Amino acid sequence: MRLASDFEAMLLTAWQTNCRATEYLIGHIPASLWASKIPGHPRRTVRSIGAHLHNARCGWTRTLGAEFGVPTPQRVDQKKVTRRQLIAALKRSSNGIAALLKMGCAHGGNIPPSKAYVWRNLPLDVAHVLAYFVAHEAHHRGQMTLVARQLDRELPSEVTDGIWQFRTFSRQGAKPR
Repeated sequence: MRLASDFEAMLLTAWQTNCRATEYLIGHIPASLWASKIPGHPRRTVRSIGAHLHNARCGWTRTLGAEFGVPTPQRVDQKKVTRRQLIAALKRSSNGIAALLKMGCAHGGNIPPSKAYVWRNLPLDVAHVLAYFVAHEAHHRGQMTLVARQLDRELPSEVTDGIWQFRTFSRQGAKPR
């Protein structure tokens, strides 16, 4: 049984809205903050948090989708990736997650369990999968914003407010303000 195409379209639009918020933040992180070390975690940087978002998407796409023919985007180097490279990579990995959601919609609302999915802690219905990925990214957007404050380089309110422009982000290809 296939879920209604309007439900699938809503899920995909919600995912793209989330992705645009992430891309917006990454694109507005000042160069001086990009390589800054995270207080209390000297091996992690703002750059590595951003790279983690893409690399986590790649890992989930590989784990849940490779067996079913979903292409897995290439990971980025968390120590070397530039903001521009990461934004391009995030667009590719966004497509991978969207393909998983589409596959789940085509299978009655559930992503088929793959042999590679051994963790089994995430329910594979598309609503839970979407909620998990959005929560994961929101958590790390918050981390990047907090790190800027901790380092006395608070992001301008246009940027922190811009992350929340979901109506604008929900429009195809739209950019906030």
